[in-house]
Amino acid sequence: MAKKKPSKDEEPKKLSSYTIKLDDAQMEKLRAYCERRLWLSFEVAYSRFAYKADHLKLNVTAYTSGKVVIAGKGTEDFVRDVIEPEITGAAKLGYDEVLHPDWFEPHAGLDESGKGDFFGPVITATVIADKAAIESWIKEGVRDSKKVADTKIVKLDEIIRKTPGVVVEVFAWEYMTKYNELMMRPRANLNLLLAWQHARGLIAALAKKKVPWGLLDQFSEQPLVQRELKKKNLKGFELRMRTKAEEDPVVAAASICARAEYVRQMQKLSKRFGAKLQKGAGPLVKKQATEIIERFGARALGEFGKLHFRTAYEVVSAAGKLNELSLPVPKDKFVRE
Repeated sequence: MAKKKPSKDEEPKKLSSYTIKLDDAQMEKLRAYCERRLWLSFEVAYSRFAYKADHLKLNVTAYTSGKVVIAGKGTEDFVRDVIEPEITGAAKLGYDEVLHPDWFEPHAGLDESGKGDFFGPVITATVIADKAAIESWIKEGVRDSKKVADTKIVKLDEIIRKTPGVVVEVFAWEYMTKYNELMMRPRANLNLLLAWQHARGLIAALAKKKVPWGLLDQFSEQPLVQRELKKKNLKGFELRMRTKAEEDPVVAAASICARAEYVRQMQKLSKRFGAKLQKGAGPLVKKQATEIIERFGARALGEFGKLHFRTAYEVVSAAGKLNELSLPVPKDKFVRE
């Protein structure tokens, strides 16, 4: 009996975008390849060069940072047939399980969002998944949330949460006032609070599904989360941590779930403010913080932003409202010689 051909819906999705870091020599190899084939050159801001090949349904953009973005229906074939054999000389696409076997073991991933943003809370997330879930996420494009637009973050968050056998635990402060109350206490420390949040989320996740180990994106040189877990007498579990842990698909999933919740929290705060609140802590953020003080009063700033940030002291002081919202003078910034 002839085998039934898989339908288009059953076939694995091909990559439609791919990002890789290249050195100068590799960049020039890629430029020469595109020029030899008379690909159409076009302008892209902050790029060294950009080419398109309409017949391959493909765009290649090389940025001054060394990052190369390949996009279009022909992405996967181009990476396998050109980038790996002719430019980098290293076959990686499709070899994740060989190069990173630990990625596909059942384990937990932990990450956070909002730590460096003045507006909105710090969100932590724990995700537990097995091989089947991880393979499906890689096909869906689950990766470090910093590389994904907010519009897609929420969609990926939904995909992750609906994956069979997956556990997602997100810790989000319901009110910024409670977060600020804790952080304004004497000797309060954001990393200690973050460690407590991570430990709480991890323990809740492990209560639903046991796995032998987990990976945390390293936010501190000290093993703060491990200490919290020891206090809570957690046994039979190893929490590893390292920088760039979001390369692990489960940590990437945790980063997406944390960021998606941060996006939702920011939408609520923005609705109350009456305009989209900005991320980060730059000049536009200071302008909006000043508007909050003018419209709602200085105390209301603690309902929107993190009062332990230098930004809070600067805008409250500039508004002459330190008598209304008393904030400690921030320590001088450390300047490297």
